[in-house]
Amino acid sequence: MEIPLEGAGRRLGVLLASIAAAVLVISQAGHIWLAHHWLESDDVTLMERGAALVPGDGAGWDRVGRLRQWDFVHSDLSKAIAEYQKAVQDDPRSAHYWMDLASAYEAVGDTARAQDAYARAQAVYPLSAEVAFNYGNFLLREQEYADAYKELRQAVRTDPTLLPLAISRTWRSSEDIDQLLDEVLPPDADAYLQALDFFGSAHNAQPGLAVWQRLVALGKPFPLTRTFEFLDELIREDRADDAGRVWLEALAAAGLAHEKSANGSVVWNGDFAGDLANGGLGWRWNPYLAGVTFGIDPHAAPDGGRALRLDFSGGSNIPLDSPFQYAAVEPNQSYRFHAYMRTDKITTESGPRFSITDPNHAGAVNVATDNFIGSHPWTAVEADVTTGPATHFLLVRFARTPSRLFDNKLGGTAWIADVSLLPSSASAGQPSR
Repeated sequence: MEIPLEGAGRRLGVLLASIAAAVLVISQAGHIWLAHHWLESDDVTLMERGAALVPGDGAGWDRVGRLRQWDFVHSDLSKAIAEYQKAVQDDPRSAHYWMDLASAYEAVGDTARAQDAYARAQAVYPLSAEVAFNYGNFLLREQEYADAYKELRQAVRTDPTLLPLAISRTWRSSEDIDQLLDEVLPPDADAYLQALDFFGSAHNAQPGLAVWQRLVALGKPFPLTRTFEFLDELIREDRADDAGRVWLEALAAAGLAHEKSANGSVVWNGDFAGDLANGGLGWRWNPYLAGVTFGIDPHAAPDGGRALRLDFSGGSNIPLDSPFQYAAVEPNQSYRFHAYMRTDKITTESGPRFSITDPNHAGAVNVATDNFIGSHPWTAVEADVTTGPATHFLLVRFARTPSRLFDNKLGGTAWIADVSLLPSSASAGQPSR
């Protein structure tokens, strides 16, 4: 549309209107810039002024409220509540502002208003996992367990990443494993495995065993590695019977061979017929050990079976502690250790040998076989082992102590095969090979 500008008066009017519009725009832009500048400052008074310059925007008031609430030196909860109230007045559709207000009410002990604020947040965003999780935690603190579990269950269904926190908060609030399993955790393998991880890291195997029963009852496959942390806790707590049962059930769930040794040996996979598990009650090795490589020779054992081969580079004086395995045993029992060992050009006066100890009770068991250096054909290595009154596990290791000589670099190759640890009553009838 064309605006006729004939005459000085009309031209002046248009100019003045343009100037007024420009002044208005500049003024508004200045307000916005000033509000942003003040809100970004560290001065809470300036931040309040900045929030006041932007009416209808609750973000500024919420930010000021959080600063007042969480200032550990000059916290002012009453003023924080006032700021949060302004935030929800400006934007009552923000669940986050309602939750901030709820946390401040709870902090001053006004739990009724806190619960109302959480309910308002949930009404605004009923599908929010974050709202359900925070509301559920508030209800846990108020010991309103039934409603708390309902909220937490909804939260983890919507956002499974909240599951570890839900497990820890629920357990620490009531220490009731049945409530955790029945009312919070979804009945699926991943949820139960995460609960096992929690109880393993918390060094609390007893409730973890209840979780394990639920997991096995599902009849679903899961990776063997997911059970290693929990099995480590069973070993740490000397729960040999539980560890043996969990290990066999874990192998079955992973689709791996899970039959006990035919000769009664408590060493798992002593013939190296299966892959090295590197966890649980299987063979483990130290992946960070420099100067040695591990491998399987498929037909190298004396009986034509598989043997574990260790090649030493000759470049370092390494302390060897691998492979190793935790074996579940009985206290006050006699065992017969047997293995075959072969070496080729092992250097230094300190070669590899087998070490058998109690990992949980220092000095209870301390057995070492002969030191092998140079070259040896397949040789039977045997030792008698007697467990102590508190011994429930034995740590069987292929070990080497660093040499103290000047020319101390370890080189050469070692093989081990047919490792077994038999109760003496069973080993009496076993022929030597």
